[in-house]
Amino acid sequence: MSDDFDFEDEEFTEEETGEASEGDTYGVDTDDDGEIDALAIDSDQDGDIDAVALDTDGDGVIDAGAEDTDGDGVMDSAIMDTDGDGEADAAAWDTDADGKFDEVGVDLDQDGDIDAVAKDENADGVFDVAVVDTDNDGEADEVITLEPETGESDAAKA
Repeated sequence: MSDDFDFEDEEFTEEETGEASEGDTYGVDTDDDGEIDALAIDSDQDGDIDAVALDTDGDGVIDAGAEDTDGDGVMDSAIMDTDGDGEADAAAWDTDADGKFDEVGVDLDQDGDIDAVAKDENADGVFDVAVVDTDNDGEADEVITLEPETGESDAAKA
């Protein structure tokens, strides 16, 4: 997620519907209600979907997306507008290419910058550390680790 990413209030149109073909952006009705609620994008025209845009709440406005950044056919980054204000405020990444998101970032203060990132550092499927940067200087202000045996956290100010 770039620092300046902003969901444009794009609405799905009839032009975006239809059959999938190489090099196209096309609409998909994922819940069979007659309304397009997802766009599939083949940006490099190789016949494989590189990104998807989703209308998760059915209002006709895109509020989530995912991208295959390394071309392996698996979506490895995602962005979301969790509060419906038209701006992305959460993101997830698969940093080790295992098909599972192992980092999740959130914009806690709605300024367009990721303020906290939870990480699964040992690839066990459980987030075990969170890094918080509330002043957006690129340096961790707080690092929180979770001990899996006890469920307790250990917070350290940077």
